[in-house]
Amino acid sequence: MATDAPAPNEGPQLERTVLLTGVDLASFLGHRDQLIADLEQQHPAVSFHARDHVLTLRGPAAQVRAAEQVVGEVLEVARRSGAVSRHDVREVTRMVERGDGPTAAQVLSEPILSVRGNAIRPQTAGQRSYVDAIDQNTIVFGIGPAGTGKTYLAMAKAVQALQRREVAKIILTRPAVEAGERLGYLPGSLEDKIDPYLRPLFDAVGSMMGQDLVPRLLANGTIEVAPLAYMRGRTLNESFVILDEAQNTTPEQMKMFLTRLGYGSKMVVTGDVTQVDLPVGTSGLRLMNRILRGVDDIHFAELSSDDIVRHSLVGRIVDAYSAYEEARAANRDERKGPAA
Repeated sequence: MATDAPAPNEGPQLERTVLLTGVDLASFLGHRDQLIADLEQQHPAVSFHARDHVLTLRGPAAQVRAAEQVVGEVLEVARRSGAVSRHDVREVTRMVERGDGPTAAQVLSEPILSVRGNAIRPQTAGQRSYVDAIDQNTIVFGIGPAGTGKTYLAMAKAVQALQRREVAKIILTRPAVEAGERLGYLPGSLEDKIDPYLRPLFDAVGSMMGQDLVPRLLANGTIEVAPLAYMRGRTLNESFVILDEAQNTTPEQMKMFLTRLGYGSKMVVTGDVTQVDLPVGTSGLRLMNRILRGVDDIHFAELSSDDIVRHSLVGRIVDAYSAYEEARAANRDERKGPAA
């Protein structure tokens, strides 16, 4: 149903209705109709009103048509995956505005895992490309700022591969480098000392497989969580191996890690090249970004602030830091002057 109603000085007005069927209405709209608020934020010229299972859109014709397409895509995501988030609304709006590629529902709705009824799935087009690259390549580098889901999605793919018996074990590792501060002497056993570095990986896999199951899988070697130094001298066969915080590896450590690859294995290397905590030297991740690009069966997935699924302010912080660093680099180049 559509009715055009011109208003003075506002151009043609349009009213459209969308039937909200095939979803649990309360869950779809969210607490205090959060979905409506998110839609209004992305489409400020359009008013949205939900009554029973009917959503009414009113406003300038062009904006209403675009918003109607977004609502339809978001509704399809909810039907396929069981839920939508405010990040879905933002990403669907962005994809509709670009108007390229497959539908937003196709990109965003295919889950990797279902954990206690909640689907783990990509929430941006960039995340979907990253997940698809893991399926299609033996080694994938996931490079991007904090909050883009690099490690979490890699972990979900590892658990999926284990459940499908595509691999025999999951190996999670990261370099034991302090994030810009000295922690000093840590008491206890070796396990106690390395726990602060590996705890984020342990918590993530526990959230996907159940905290009660993980200790058994750790005990029988199906899941291994270890510092990067423990990889030396090994050949990792039939394993899904994740190296996290790879920006804090040296070039020698990165070469050592990558050459552990064995038959039937897959590796995902994640990191943020803007957050290197090494005291001296070159980041192994930065160097591999130059050396290995173009090598067959190795893929570099670049995630950006558009792929951040934390608070929207995180994306603005990342963009502000990037602009600051670019300005600093430009000022340094100006001070050096033209090359002789």
